[in-house]
Amino acid sequence: MRVHFHGAAGEVTGSMHLVEAAGQRILLDCGMIQGGRAAEARNFDAFPFDPASIDALVVSHAHIDHIGRIPRLVWQGFRGPVYIQHAGAELLPVMLLDAASLAENDAERENRRRRPGEPEAMPLFTREDVQQVLEQVRPLPYGERRQILPGVEIAFRDAGHILGSSIVEVWADARKLVYSGDLGPHGTPILRDPEQVRDADLVVMEATYGDRNHRDRLDTIHEFGELLEQAWNGRGKVLIPAFAVGRSQELLYWFARHWDEWQLARWRIFLDSPMAAKVVAIYDRHQALFDADARGVWKGHPSPFRLPNLHITGSTAESMAINRIENGAIVIAGSGMANGGRILHHFRHGIDRRDTHVVFVGYQAEGTLGRRLVDGAKWVRIHGHDHRVNARIHTIGGLSAHTDQRGLIDWYEGFEGRPPLVLVHGEDRAREALAGELGERHGIDVRLARPGMVVEV
Repeated sequence: MRVHFHGAAGEVTGSMHLVEAAGQRILLDCGMIQGGRAAEARNFDAFPFDPASIDALVVSHAHIDHIGRIPRLVWQGFRGPVYIQHAGAELLPVMLLDAASLAENDAERENRRRRPGEPEAMPLFTREDVQQVLEQVRPLPYGERRQILPGVEIAFRDAGHILGSSIVEVWADARKLVYSGDLGPHGTPILRDPEQVRDADLVVMEATYGDRNHRDRLDTIHEFGELLEQAWNGRGKVLIPAFAVGRSQELLYWFARHWDEWQLARWRIFLDSPMAAKVVAIYDRHQALFDADARGVWKGHPSPFRLPNLHITGSTAESMAINRIENGAIVIAGSGMANGGRILHHFRHGIDRRDTHVVFVGYQAEGTLGRRLVDGAKWVRIHGHDHRVNARIHTIGGLSAHTDQRGLIDWYEGFEGRPPLVLVHGEDRAREALAGELGERHGIDVRLARPGMVVEV
């Protein structure tokens, strides 16, 4: 078995790893690169392999940095099956169709501004490309070992990151590879904790937060409640960039849990996302994957997705109307890194106001608008116009859907015999810190994946 590392190898986005075994070629994830314009332009680069030579694609979960180049892979010749956990298979078309719509709209906008002689802008992929992908999807349940190709078997384990997220086990050539995908923290609401795997000949593990530990989640929730009280007393408005899958649902969960304590009935709450209603319906259909606490909250009153003052806005007109509300509103909108989507329109109307509170509740990749705001930018450019940042910027790091250094170490230490380890999906400072901790504890040589690196199992 041979593993080629092609994406998320020194950065957080763009996950893509190629496994050669038993005469087959299996791709683990095919994600979009996210960040600034230069980073995202790399999504148009040729794949470092012939897409038609890939026999199967195995997807860890339906976040766009793990699935966002699948339509391009198919468009360039991949015709094999796409394996993903059942709930992830329902989220995948929602995510890809939304990304296709954004890409088509961006290309159209660029072409309206195109000067004579400039090449026509093309979307990374279209909604028609997504339809071809969906014909190749083969959903699998958690815990079932399945032969997907001659001599190759896989199984999915619950990763606790988002609904349907998976740890991937791969057996071939009498060897076993375990790919963590993205691991959620222990005690994350709604989802079950990541499953432990005991044996492997090679572990490929994410390291997004390999250099730090999260705050206690209860302390974080207390801070969030205080922030809302501060915003209300200042007659403010709260803008929360959040991924449509995962973080948005967790926020609504906490709103339901603390409905009375935070006096949320006085607010107007908006989940401003065209895909929100679809994602909510998928979560509702898969409550069997929730942890025990979440199942109890869903049966209580108010239920997270049915808060009496929750408005799920689908149309552009409904979204624009939110900007006429100057205070007393909580707006959750994508994208989670503020690198596109409806949150930018809300920023345009509110980021220069001192009574606006912008709350970041997830990882902000280098090159994104979210990262610049978290780092203290005083001016930002949105849709071609410069805006002074007068809003109060808050980072609530304890709500991350990724586990921290402690959680990553604990998960790896669950393996018997301390198998070889390669770290992916992390900036170098995070991966180096985690490699140092694990090396010091166990005397193992931890490798940091680089683009083009090959590891024999």
